[in-house]
Amino acid sequence: MKKTIQALFMVSVIFLAAPNLALADEYPDKVLEKLGNGLANAVTGFVEIPKTITIVGNRDGVIHGVTVGFIKGIAYTVGRSLSGAFDIATFLVPTTPFVKPALIWDDFDRETTFVEAKMR
Repeated sequence: MKKTIQALFMVSVIFLAAPNLALADEYPDKVLEKLGNGLANAVTGFVEIPKTITIVGNRDGVIHGVTVGFIKGIAYTVGRSLSGAFDIATFLVPTTPFVKPALIWDDFDRETTFVEAKMR
């Protein structure tokens, strides 16, 4: 009886591990990509201030850009920097980025948004 339980346990472990083994080739790339995104976002988060001032200013006018754009830029700076720090701390668990666009220089004319992270 004990041998049967052990055999069933081994078969179930193999079936549970098989799909993960197929994805094992992509794991190092995803981990390094998340670490790189985290480092870039933690270091360049402050660029959100001039980026947001420019975007809001072009859309709603100069006064609105300098006031509202500056305040939103500070909030986006904190969000991008904290998102980067979180990605650095959890880079071993590959997830999608919280910040869209993922890097500050990607689609620089688009205002930053924050989304729910999902497992890759």
